[in-house]
Amino acid sequence: MELHTRTAAVVRLDRLAANIAKTKALLRPGVELIAVVKADAYGLGAAGVYETMRKSGVSRYATAYWEEGAALRAAGAAEPILLLADTCDSDLAKVVEHRLTPAIYTVDAARKLDALAAAAGVVQPVQIKIDTGMNRIGLHWGEPAVGPAKAIAAMEHLKIEGAFTHFFKADEPDDPATEIQAERFAGTVARIRAAGVFIPMVHASNSSGLILRPQHQLDAVRVGDILYGLITVDDGPWDALGMEEVLTWVSAVAYVKTVPAGETIGYGGTYTTVRDTVVATIPVGYADGYSRRLSNCGVVRIHGQDAPIVGRVCMDQFMVDVTDIPGVIRGDRVDLLGDGVSIRRMSALSGVSVDELACGISKRVPRVYVDEDIQ
Repeated sequence: MELHTRTAAVVRLDRLAANIAKTKALLRPGVELIAVVKADAYGLGAAGVYETMRKSGVSRYATAYWEEGAALRAAGAAEPILLLADTCDSDLAKVVEHRLTPAIYTVDAARKLDALAAAAGVVQPVQIKIDTGMNRIGLHWGEPAVGPAKAIAAMEHLKIEGAFTHFFKADEPDDPATEIQAERFAGTVARIRAAGVFIPMVHASNSSGLILRPQHQLDAVRVGDILYGLITVDDGPWDALGMEEVLTWVSAVAYVKTVPAGETIGYGGTYTTVRDTVVATIPVGYADGYSRRLSNCGVVRIHGQDAPIVGRVCMDQFMVDVTDIPGVIRGDRVDLLGDGVSIRRMSALSGVSVDELACGISKRVPRVYVDEDIQ
């Protein structure tokens, strides 16, 4: 497949399927995989990756908000979809309408949802969110969670499908926080169950937890990064998994010129040429999600060689030095991500996390779904 556009975020579905298979191989028998597709599948496009996930045997999904869940339903998903973040009271009707499973952690929200479910004539699934130390959302761990959980379980039109917490330091193997969280979560669930509340599924682990702390798989794991090949832990354990980056990002040279020594390049004149310099202009900028923090420090690949960014990344364009890359002309392929510019390398150069870089690619960059590299 050839590139016939200014730029494209290319999603390798073959790599996604391979990553899913490798992830499932890490799971103990009976442990379910919940694919996290929030933020439009971390920028890859949830609708575009759903069918590959379904064919790869993914049977549960998680998003942050109801809008993302509704979009996944529109893409054809019939499987359970868990909402990981808060749902506004005014949006609870959307949860019922789109058959989503919200995170519930207040009795007041549960009552409102119960009334909406009653009006719709359905039994609404919910999952109890328990806060074990991140202090974001959730019932406080331990005895304070028991009363609210019992009250929620008593509501006629709600059905508790599970309970979950979230590890906030799972990528730090020597930090005791995750073990403390795991103990708090297990103890809290035990207390709630002892009070007569049926909780069929419990889960806590994210991608980092799955890789570094497999003992906490419980009934399911919620993973996103690992499926998309976005590194979440140190290189050694990550490289041993053999995961591939699913996302690449390409463009094409717009213009090539020679700039004399002593000239400045770009806004603010932050780069000055020290020799006659062949400069190529790339028609991508921070409005496309190409981080401005790559100004004067990032690289792209042209003809299989590094081309360093010179000057500031503009809203719609940036410039690179191709003096040492012979024969660069308008229309030549530019690898912004891929072919030697991994997302972890871009992260190291920019100081921006891999998740932020992937999610930051804007909607004006078309997503292209392929099973092989484009030419």
